[in-house]
Amino acid sequence: MLSVFVAPVHSGGGHLESALASVNFAESKAMKNTLATLTLGVAPRDDLHPLLLEHLPEEQIAHFGLLDGLTPEEIEQRYAPVAGEKVAMTHIEDGSYVLLSAARVEAALQHLIKELEHQGFETILMLCSGEYKNLVTDNAVLLEPYRILPPLVDAITGGHQVGIMVAREEYLGEQAYKWRTLASKPHFAVANPWKTSEDDLIDAALQLQEQGADVLVLDCLGYHQRHRDFLQKLLGIPVLLSNVLIARLAADLLV
Repeated sequence: MLSVFVAPVHSGGGHLESALASVNFAESKAMKNTLATLTLGVAPRDDLHPLLLEHLPEEQIAHFGLLDGLTPEEIEQRYAPVAGEKVAMTHIEDGSYVLLSAARVEAALQHLIKELEHQGFETILMLCSGEYKNLVTDNAVLLEPYRILPPLVDAITGGHQVGIMVAREEYLGEQAYKWRTLASKPHFAVANPWKTSEDDLIDAALQLQEQGADVLVLDCLGYHQRHRDFLQKLLGIPVLLSNVLIARLAADLLV
């Protein structure tokens, strides 16, 4: 059986090619039935991996991360943004975050997507909530939460007033644009899912409910099932976890 494959990924040089080349022919044939997940940070994502395991066996999940195996100095050298350019943020295991050049990240993601597709992966799941307009595949299905979630949530909520909870205030501008197509203009609040205290989470949820939200969406890969369960019990209204929606969709695409 194909074991979980966590590859060190770098956009320049032969590291990625060497890692992918280590998969033998029998494993390569199995790639078509394996979900490749791709994160800006380090793979696997501890926050999403358990959700995927609820829908897929572990041997059908292969993880890849742009920052795998990189030291802080190497991250700075490869992905440091210059003044004034668009940045991407990714969290690391201790809950802190790093700022990356969005243009360099997009180029590295495209390079990796092509390599994964060449290796035989037919379903690739992006584990990031930001927008990358220029990512393409030849034949593989590329699941991008930024593009998929808004119409999916709009169909589920059926015109109800939606409240969107995000992890950082810096995300609000991009999130407002992302969710602009909902039937009713959503309300937004910020709560950091990596904090141990739930005070911010409670305050943000109550703020959204007071503004009229009767459905909540937790739109960050850092929110867990426990956040959803806690808020649904607190508020008594439906709470959607974007991680769960994406995980179920990805699993359904594998045959």
